[in-house]
Amino acid sequence: MKPITIDRLRINHLNNVLVDVAFEIHTSLALVGQSGSGKSLILKTLLGLTDKALEVTLEKQCGFEWIRGKSVALVPQNPFTALSPLTKIADQMFLERARCEEIFGWLGLGVDLLNRYPSELSGGQLQRVVVAMALSFEPSLLLLDEPTTALDPHAKKVMIELLRTLQAKMGFSLLFVTHDMGVAAELCEDICVLKEGYIVEEGKMAHVLANPKNGYTRQLIDADFKTRDFRV
Repeated sequence: MKPITIDRLRINHLNNVLVDVAFEIHTSLALVGQSGSGKSLILKTLLGLTDKALEVTLEKQCGFEWIRGKSVALVPQNPFTALSPLTKIADQMFLERARCEEIFGWLGLGVDLLNRYPSELSGGQLQRVVVAMALSFEPSLLLLDEPTTALDPHAKKVMIELLRTLQAKMGFSLLFVTHDMGVAAELCEDICVLKEGYIVEEGKMAHVLANPKNGYTRQLIDADFKTRDFRV
């Protein structure tokens, strides 16, 4: 995969800097920070969805045409926000039935779910459905907005393994926005730690977790792994 370089992503509001970052996505990058650190603003900017009141600078380099919903796709944190509760799943895919069934097969979803409404699916099934939607156009970059937050431990593990398998199969790059260091460590090769709109530490995931240089990074790791048996 050719790296995707964000040379500068800067967001201002009334002369106040909300976000000012630069990073590179090789295969999989976790952008980790607490609530309010700027993660959601970065995602919205990459998708071209920022409020008009904000002053945005985005300089990027990539080897594909940057088209929201096609070459750049999003998996949201809450699948209910991406699905109509009154419409069957098949009618929300906007694909031929055979293609829907193929993609559902990749995600371990029974094709019978296509004939159901969102309320008839479990949380884990719904999350996989929105992943199927995001991957239906075979994107070059997949954005993940904390898609495992509402899942139980088993469903979370299944989702991580599916994303790994699908990335190897389809070859997309991955940007994972999260506050969960544990999931980030399982899914991504690289990490940027975000605090108050700025990146305070970055590098290979295993190295940063084992040798954090910034006190804020150490706090995030300690808070997340204090009850885990974590080994690099």
